[in-house]
Amino acid sequence: MISGKFNGVLKAVKQVRGGVKVDHHKNTSSCEVVRMPDPEKVIMPMQQHIGAPCTPTVSVGDKVGVGQVIGDTDKFVSAPIHASVSGTVKAIGDIKLPNGSLSQAVTIESDGENRLWEGVEPPQVHNREDFIKAVRASGLVGLGGAGFPSFIKFNFKPEQNIDTLIVNAAECEPYITVDHRECVDNSWDIVSSIHVICEYYGFKQVIIAVEDNKPDVFKAISDVAKTDGNGDKIKLMVLKSKYPQGAEKMMVQSATGRKVPPGKLPGDIGCIVMNVASIAFLSRYLKTGKPLVKRSMTVDGSAIANPMNVRVPIGTNIGDIIDFCGGFKEEPCKIILGGPMMGQAIVSTNLPVCKQNNAILAFAKDDTVLKPEYDCIRCGRCAQACPMSLMPTLIVRFAKAKDVDALKEAGINVCMECGSCAFACPAGKPLVQHMRLAKSIVREADKR
Repeated sequence: MISGKFNGVLKAVKQVRGGVKVDHHKNTSSCEVVRMPDPEKVIMPMQQHIGAPCTPTVSVGDKVGVGQVIGDTDKFVSAPIHASVSGTVKAIGDIKLPNGSLSQAVTIESDGENRLWEGVEPPQVHNREDFIKAVRASGLVGLGGAGFPSFIKFNFKPEQNIDTLIVNAAECEPYITVDHRECVDNSWDIVSSIHVICEYYGFKQVIIAVEDNKPDVFKAISDVAKTDGNGDKIKLMVLKSKYPQGAEKMMVQSATGRKVPPGKLPGDIGCIVMNVASIAFLSRYLKTGKPLVKRSMTVDGSAIANPMNVRVPIGTNIGDIIDFCGGFKEEPCKIILGGPMMGQAIVSTNLPVCKQNNAILAFAKDDTVLKPEYDCIRCGRCAQACPMSLMPTLIVRFAKAKDVDALKEAGINVCMECGSCAFACPAGKPLVQHMRLAKSIVREADKR
């Protein structure tokens, strides 16, 4: 089904269970990405990825250039941090991240010159090992929200028999459209990056998976694949626009029919899943050597004056980005970093943007009214909506009893906190918050 010349799109191999139909609200899908001028200063947290935090490699008073390493560690699960503006290191100290945790951060005062560090040059890549080193040196982490260091995905052993690369362009969260724009505006970067990766890994299948509500994405990528001359390496797959279709495990099952077992990763069943923005970035990095110092974000919501897609230096203050988009047209009642389903509500805009942040959403009061909470009627809609086949109401009961063994047996660690259960609940139960609490109970018990 996958082999042969490029001939349009493929149907999903398997429609996964669960999920919910959400309103798309893709208001900025036709808005090209606008580059924001460098701010007066950036604050660079040393924890911008899943794994070990970095340690600052610069000191107060140092002059830095764009792309210079300012934080790194010898721990395996990590990725270096690079200066996103040129200027002077003004402070190194702790800051509070949106999730409430503390992280060391390097504050850089911009000199307005946007001067590249003299060490920025295209990496020398001749084999797979060189490629893995280059991906790590780029500082790339998953740009779709998780923030997993990308080089680890490519650092697999031959005996794992990984034969499939899946490029995730689903972008199933409402409002967010930066991946959509990446496909339409930078389709050449996506296709060329895929060819480079295949040169070193020889994947048998490369599937770009897109939801069926993005016809212009299909056209943009298929046009490039046809004229590229190597269209037989790339296939487009149409997926039903159903949340959370873009979740990694859901994506693998839809694209290949393979199911990722609990506690395992896609690599354990022969697949690598990469966000489309991450793939496009790799192409540009291999050509220029400029590491991950900027990213595109969607700024939208009923409280934003001028919703748009904007490209910002990492470490830029969220309040400055909102001001660049015209500020608030009315008082926001809720501000979310990320999408409305899996994003994180923040209490202040005085926070820096990190690598994995793909959206800022601000909503007026009328759009943040919660459903009144009633008693559970045992309708089972939460279990029906759960893509991981969990029973949320049962897990809530075990969490209230602090029954750690029962929580583990019920599969709480499999929960990906997608929010489908809470969205589907007619009683207005905050089920995803209960699931997060249950996971924290298990973590604390394991620590003890």
